[in-house]
Order: sequence, then structure tokens, then C-alpha cells
Amino acid sequence: MHAKQYEITLPADYDMDVIRERVATKGHLLDDYPGLGFKAYLMRERGIGGSPVNQYAPFYLWNTAEGLNSFLWGPGFQGLCEDFGRPVVQHWMVLGYEDGAAAGAGPVVAVRHRRPVPEGTRNADLAEELLAEARSLAQVEGSVGVVVAVDPRGWEAVTFSLWAEGAAPKASGEAFQVLHFSAPEVGRLGRGRAW
Repeated sequence: MHAKQYEITLPADYDMDVIRERVATKGHLLDDYPGLGFKAYLMRERGIGGSPVNQYAPFYLWNTAEGLNSFLWGPGFQGLCEDFGRPVVQHWMVLGYEDGAAAGAGPVVAVRHRRPVPEGTRNADLAEELLAEARSLAQVEGSVGVVVAVDPRGWEAVTFSLWAEGAAPKASGEAFQVLHFSAPEVGRLGRGRAW
């Protein structure tokens, strides 16, 4: 599995209804996309929920490299590039995915926690720590799902959790509104350790 995300940071006075409308009209286009476990259409608004910025920042969990590649080199991503400029695409190797206690519910909040992996950390210890974190968060009431992954290029770990309506997220990190959730192959995602 592959996790990816890009962030489009917008001006402080940007009308975020433009992003809402974009997702409302185009979000369904990935509802049946081959190779896609899920895409969470994420947004942060400056001054809301502690966000310092206006940002559109979709997060993807891919079942297959072919699906990821067909999207990245296809018309959908190209359209985004034409509208906003080509963003840097963050990419993480997935260590594990866990269904949450509220699996199947539509998520309304996502929390992303990124942190550097300290020099000298044993890879096996890091993996076990992240997998234990995923299992723990997944058991919390209102948790829809949890992904843990690492970018070995810069040695950054990420925990990405999705939360159902009415849930108070128990994860620390940056909170995003989920505007739409495409989950064509969420049922095919491997659970637990990804190797």
C-alpha cells in the first residue's frame, strides 16, 4: 500500500467555498477508481479548529502502485495542476492499516500526525511502535480507520486517522475537515501489518 498527500495552501482571504464546490462537483469521480483504497478530500480553514492556513490537502491510500500511477499521470491530477499549479506530492510507505471501531461510517474529521524518526532508531522498533499506535487509535469510539506509514527518504513517520461525526478525535496532530470520502477498495485494504 502507498499513502500520498499534497497540500495546496491558499491565501488568507481565499473563499474556501470554491474548494467545497470543487469537491461537491468532482469528488464522486474517484468513487469507483481502480486501485484506490480511499481518498479523503481534506480542507483546513484559517482560524477554524486552530488552523493557521487555508488549505486543500487530499489524502490517498492506494492498494496498488498501478492505481496511484494512473491517477498521478492521468487527467484528474493534471486538472488540479492546471487550476492550482503542480504541488509537491508527499509519499509514504504504509506499515499498516487498521479499521476503526466505527469502520464503515463516513468520516468527517481527519487527523495527521507527522514526526521525524530520530537517528539511531531501530527500524523494527519504529514499525512496532507505529503499528501499536494504529491498533490503539482504531479501538477508540468514533475511529473510522488508521494508517501508519514512513517516508524513508526523509525519515518521517505519519499517523493518519479518520473520525466519524460526533466523535472527539483522540489523536494529536493537524485536524482537517473531510468534505468527501471516496472508498472504492477500502474493503480490499490489508489490515494490520503491511508486510
